[in-house]
Amino acid sequence: MNRRIAKISRETNETQITMELCLDGSGKTNIHTGIGFFDHMLNSFARHGFFDLDLQVNGDLEVDCHHTIEDVGIVLGKAIKEALGDKAGIKRYGYFILPMDETLALCSLDLSGRPFFVYDVNFTTERIGQFDTEMVREFFYAVSYGAEMNLHLKQLDGVNNHHIAEGIFKAFAKALDEATQFDSRIQGVLSTKGAL
Repeated sequence: MNRRIAKISRETNETQITMELCLDGSGKTNIHTGIGFFDHMLNSFARHGFFDLDLQVNGDLEVDCHHTIEDVGIVLGKAIKEALGDKAGIKRYGYFILPMDETLALCSLDLSGRPFFVYDVNFTTERIGQFDTEMVREFFYAVSYGAEMNLHLKQLDGVNNHHIAEGIFKAFAKALDEATQFDSRIQGVLSTKGAL
């Protein structure tokens, strides 16, 4: 089986991003965004989803973290879409409920080709390190629209903001890993329309 890999570069006046994503990896990473906590979240995503991720970012962090995080979301979404190709044989749906100490995070997604995003997560602090907690929503919104996936994220429990954020990123990784797996029973794509 050929490994599903996407290489994407994006350059604007605000960010310069290069990314290589392998959906059929082992969790190897080389990630440098300039935002320590964001690097930690993306490393967790790759490790727990068994995705290989090489990401180099030069962003306008002298302004704030917004452009860097949102633009990485856009690029990651596009990389997921490109790596999936025609989606033939994949399960399409994935979900995971992930416990992390007191936190319980839910992710459910559909690689449908129709973007939609639902988010129910509540942080009680504005920042974790140099990472604005409101950017969790903006990141995953960008991913869902870039990948053209239906993505639902929900905090079922939790009080520690680090755990809540990490639980969401890991639940997303596990759900995406499930949705991108092949099922030998599927002929073509899993859709009555014949296309995803």
